[in-house]
Amino acid sequence: MIEGPLMDRMNVVGDLFGAGKMFLPQVVKSARVMKKAVAHLIPFIEEEKEGSGDTRAKGKILMATVKGDVHDIGKNIVGVVLQCNNYDVVDLGVMVPAETILEEAKKHKVDIIGLSGLITPSLDEMCYVAAEMQRQGFDIPLLIGGATTSKVHTAVKIAPNYENPAIYVTDASRAVGVASALLSDTGKEEYVKEIADDYKQMAEKHAAGRKDTVVFPIEKARANKVPVDWQGYEPPKPEFLGLKVFEGYDLGELVSRIDWTPFFRTWDLAGAYPAILEDKVVGETATSLFNDAQAMLQRIVGEGWFKPRGVIGFWPANAVGDDIELYTDDSRSTVKATVHTLRQQMERKGANARPNFALADYIAPKDTGLADYFGGFAVTTGDEVEQRAKEFEKDHDDYSSIMVKAMGDRLAEAFAERMHERVRKEFWGFEPDEDLSNEDLVSEKYRGIRPAPGYPACPDHTEKRTLFDILEAEANTGLELTESFAMFPAAAVSGYYFAHPDAAYFGVGRIHKDQVEDYAKRKGMELSVVERWLQPNLAY
Repeated sequence: MIEGPLMDRMNVVGDLFGAGKMFLPQVVKSARVMKKAVAHLIPFIEEEKEGSGDTRAKGKILMATVKGDVHDIGKNIVGVVLQCNNYDVVDLGVMVPAETILEEAKKHKVDIIGLSGLITPSLDEMCYVAAEMQRQGFDIPLLIGGATTSKVHTAVKIAPNYENPAIYVTDASRAVGVASALLSDTGKEEYVKEIADDYKQMAEKHAAGRKDTVVFPIEKARANKVPVDWQGYEPPKPEFLGLKVFEGYDLGELVSRIDWTPFFRTWDLAGAYPAILEDKVVGETATSLFNDAQAMLQRIVGEGWFKPRGVIGFWPANAVGDDIELYTDDSRSTVKATVHTLRQQMERKGANARPNFALADYIAPKDTGLADYFGGFAVTTGDEVEQRAKEFEKDHDDYSSIMVKAMGDRLAEAFAERMHERVRKEFWGFEPDEDLSNEDLVSEKYRGIRPAPGYPACPDHTEKRTLFDILEAEANTGLELTESFAMFPAAAVSGYYFAHPDAAYFGVGRIHKDQVEDYAKRKGMELSVVERWLQPNLAY
């Protein structure tokens, strides 16, 4: 076979990666060479395959980011690694409905389906795909991966919907081993049984843990709210009320605000920046990767590859119970919107027990008579990121495609960091003399917080719709929300601004039905709908 020597060498790369003797960036770089070579050889390869009937692939794997979700860096990395190990990969991209996934799986006669997702609503969509695979009589393995997925969720929620293997894959380094075991003629049965037994035990343990979960009744949790001393406190007033829009924000201003540690995690390199560059194990690879990122960053800034857009806004506000009312102006006579927050319900005991936090605790209650304020933001590095990535993909350069997406994400986060800094110093102005290093900013040593809907302090993704409405985010930034409330383009950040000096990040954790019922009434939503969106947080 013409491709034999080339694939033999790529198999060596794959074996070294699986053995921990090569790191992900090196594998993806090797794949770039392979793909460019194969692109020249394809006509000859296809001709020879037709004559021999030998497809050479170890198996065919379909991969997709599920409906409503737009994140695909991790999926793309896994796809490259599988291809390096001589698997045929059918990548359907992002926001793929279940019916399309299953139709394409039948059309291509794939051996395995792999699902990816980043946001929590994707977990439900994966359950639905598994149930549809069962209903339609599929008998091939289902692989699960992505930032919000987990072994526990796969065992408890996804696997019960499908009588064939549904397996969580931790990261790219595990994908090949799992695929190999599932397609093995001799080891599959034992491997599948081992996974099934493990997942059964995990599900039983999870069920027992839920029974042992102790939560306060919601009224008792509210009685243990954050003890903010409002007497003598004067809420700072922003420099303006309403919206401020930023078009084509200076990329050069964002570079110094990049947090590099998550960048290395994207490439499966563990360690904090800058120490990772000196690490005895991954330091050489990390340094090479960092140098490549710096070279691309220079082009991004110098050639203006991205056009960052953002919007911030401030409104008069007061807390009413666990909700935050936003007013149209300082007369506070007309409610513009209501931000609904959730409260921790875990039981607190002892003299030093912590409060049961809710974000509403950091806004002055209406009955105090204080005139408080609330802020919001949405920023993005734009759809130019995806356009650049596609250009690299056309040139069979997955390494640069993944790199440009990773840099788009880092610059979007840097945009959020820089904008928050300017809010504290200029636009809200409650810390005009702040002088913090980038390390201090990464460590959140500033006053105030910027939590985001869908994250631990406010896990309800549907609140993002309210945020986008008051910011007029679609018109002002070009961002859109998918049906699962993921932001598109993916290189984007949105959230709230809280100015109170006591404000701190926290996770809501498990909540009970009494709060969920109350929350549903406050939002005017059906209980079953709210339960679906808050499913990962339910203690019942």
